[in-house]
Amino acid sequence: MNRIKLAVALIAAVLLAGCASSQSGSAYERRQARQEMSVRLGVVESVRRVTIEGTKSPVGSVAGAGVGAVAGSNIGRGRGSTAGAIVGAVVGGVAGSAIEEQVTKKEGLEITVRLDSGALIAVTQEADEAFHPGEQVRVLRGGGATRVTH
Repeated sequence: MNRIKLAVALIAAVLLAGCASSQSGSAYERRQARQEMSVRLGVVESVRRVTIEGTKSPVGSVAGAGVGAVAGSNIGRGRGSTAGAIVGAVVGGVAGSAIEEQVTKKEGLEITVRLDSGALIAVTQEADEAFHPGEQVRVLRGGGATRVTH
């Protein structure tokens, strides 16, 4: 029975890891490759640290419910194991959803840029690259995304 619990926990971990998608200025989705992007130049006005919320997909709930049901079914015999599985599934589902959100949450930056045209824009992206006020940057837009790069 311990092997089953371990297998279910590993599957849940893999599913949760698969939900994490990058919000990095350097990461491109496959569909964005080989697409033209518009490039605008500008100067960083300000940079503010933000938190990019984690994903809230059904995967965390389902994985948690599966783990909880297996763990809960080990309580008692007969009706006790059924009730334990149901309670375990509910508690596991709630916990799995919360874990998914925490695991996929990321530190981000809100970068305000004054474009050469004079327009002021703000772009939020993962904090994997440092930006400083007064720094010249490129703003790339296309494929459903806008990003700030050096």
